[in-house]
Amino acid sequence: MTSRHLVDPELHPLLAAWPTVRLTDATLAELRARDLPLPPAPDSGVDVTERRIAGPDGAPDIGLRIYRPRDATGSTGCIYHIHGGGYVGGSARELEFVHRPLAGTLGCVIVSVDYRLAPETVFPGAIEDCYAGLRWTVAHADELGIDPARLGVMGESAGGGLAAALALMARDRDEIGLAFQHLTYPMIDDRTCIRPPHPFAGEFIWTPHNNRFGWSALLGHEPGMEAVSPYAAAARADDLSGLPPAFIMTGALDLFVDEDIEYARRLIAAGVPTELHVHSGGFHGFDALPGPAVANRAQAARIDALARALSGAIA
Repeated sequence: MTSRHLVDPELHPLLAAWPTVRLTDATLAELRARDLPLPPAPDSGVDVTERRIAGPDGAPDIGLRIYRPRDATGSTGCIYHIHGGGYVGGSARELEFVHRPLAGTLGCVIVSVDYRLAPETVFPGAIEDCYAGLRWTVAHADELGIDPARLGVMGESAGGGLAAALALMARDRDEIGLAFQHLTYPMIDDRTCIRPPHPFAGEFIWTPHNNRFGWSALLGHEPGMEAVSPYAAAARADDLSGLPPAFIMTGALDLFVDEDIEYARRLIAAGVPTELHVHSGGFHGFDALPGPAVANRAQAARIDALARALSGAIA
């Protein structure tokens, strides 16, 4: 069954520019090496620095990219960002064209982490890297000029899955308080591989085949088995109470739409302030580039939610 007739017409050029790649062990290197049609990063009055910090015990150092507006005075809010890539690809550097203007617009610091990728590193490597980077960020709040009380996590796709898992881990370890979790089409449930969403979901960009590849790479075994940790797949958590306010955005044609809606429903039922946006005609990554009205609306909603969260208002 095809969903192309349901795709927002303004998004058709993005499908042509960003063809779906079928992930296999043989094509993974191609995915990591391909050049996506990303715009140049504007200066936006934002400085960028790179740091290497100690990773988890016995693990390699972690790379962080830190964005701070030049005209920032005093302590600002902070977004701790985790990039996407199906747990097998992506990098913090690729999103500089997003992070520079976002930090400038919001007047905040953004710290973006490079975590170890699967299948070279299986769970819990990536989430422990993210936690180590978050701990460092909080410990160096004065140096970074950030207010730890206005620090939250953000991510897209696999990065959204890691951000959701990181919110769970921070709650359970009770070392770090997060002000918000901002999740864009988060990849949070390995069981989608065995319990597919509605029949029009997942035809473009991130397909059921690629989803199984990504989850298998992260977990080190087939997805959908018993006893998968919620720090790998946040939707596996039995208890969602006590988590920071959540913003969840996805597309109606995204493979993750059902798992994202269900996670939002469960957060609401657990007493977590939650805002959910489902964009008609949107597939996975539909908001990556500005121009189409649906992408512009999604980005405007994202910036509005982040501004409220960074100000201390409920998401």
